Amino acid sequence: MTKTSISRLLTRAENQFSLGKYKDALTTYGLLLKENPTNKVAKIGVYLCDIGLDSGDEAQALFDYYQIIKGEDRNAEDAMESLILTLDTTNEQLSEILSPLEDKIEYQDGIRYEDFLKFVDQRGDFNKAFEDVMFSTRVILKGKEEYVLFINELIDRGQHKLAEHFLDSMTNTFGKDQDIYNLYHKLKEN
Repeated sequence: MTKTSISRLLTRAENQFSLGKYKDALTTYGLLLKENPTNKVAKIGVYLCDIGLDSGDEAQALFDYYQIIKGEDRNAEDAMESLILTLDTTNEQLSEILSPLEDKIEYQDGIRYEDFLKFVDQRGDFNKAFEDVMFSTRVILKGKEEYVLFINELIDRGQHKLAEHFLDSMTNTFGKDQDIYNLYHKLKEN
C-alpha cells in the first residue's frame, strides 16, 4: 500500500471516528492493519473504536487528547498505547471489584433460580420449598430459559393457576415465542 493511500485511509478513519461512526472507523483501521500490521496509529484507532462502541464520550475525549499530543510529542503513539493499557487494566480491576457487589445487590431481595433448585433438592418437596420461598423472598429468573424451566416445574407440580399467572404476566416480554406457546399448550393438557 502506498504512503498516499495509507494517509487517505487514516484520514477517512479519523473522520469516521470524529462523526461517531465507530464501526466504520474500525473497519477502515482494520484495512490499514491488514496491509501494515505494525502501524501504531491504526492500532490506536482500533483501541479507540473499541472504547467508542462502549462509551462514545470516553473515546472522543481520548481521541481529542491523542490529536493534541500528536502535534506536541514524537512518542504520542507510545504514550497513547500506555494510557489505553492503563485504562484497560483499571477497567478490568474495577469490573472484578464491582461484579460480586452487583450480584449481591441484585440478589439481596431474592434468590437465583439455580439456588432455588438446590433448596428444592434439600427440602425434597417442590411444593413445600416453593411455599417457603414465596412467602419469605422471591425467585429471580435470569432469561427465558430459566423462566421456561420454572413454568414447566410449576405445571409438573400441579401449580396450574400460578403457572398461568406467570405465563400471562410475561406474554408481552416474550411475544409470540414458540416455547411460551408450548407452555400454554402443556398447561391446557393438564
